[in-house]
Amino acid sequence: MRKLTIAGFAMAAALTAGCATTDQAAIDEANATASSAEQTANNALNTANSASKSARTAQQTAEEALAAARAAQKSANEANERAKRMLERASQK
Repeated sequence: MRKLTIAGFAMAAALTAGCATTDQAAIDEANATASSAEQTANNALNTANSASKSARTAQQTAEEALAAARAAQKSANEANERAKRMLERASQK
């Protein structure tokens, strides 16, 4: 009877150790998964920040191009007005 009780305690201890090992493995795996998810989120944030910077640069370039196009349009309008006046003067002669 005593040997059976000792064997029962030994078996319970072995099972508890096995569960603890399994629980620790699960905890380690969960930590690794959380760490991987955190790294993935960090990479995504870096990518988003880079895309945002690129978008701001593209917007600035587009605004500069629009300003240049407006200036060119203004110059073209002024040149057309000068040409129109010259033609009017030439036709009056």
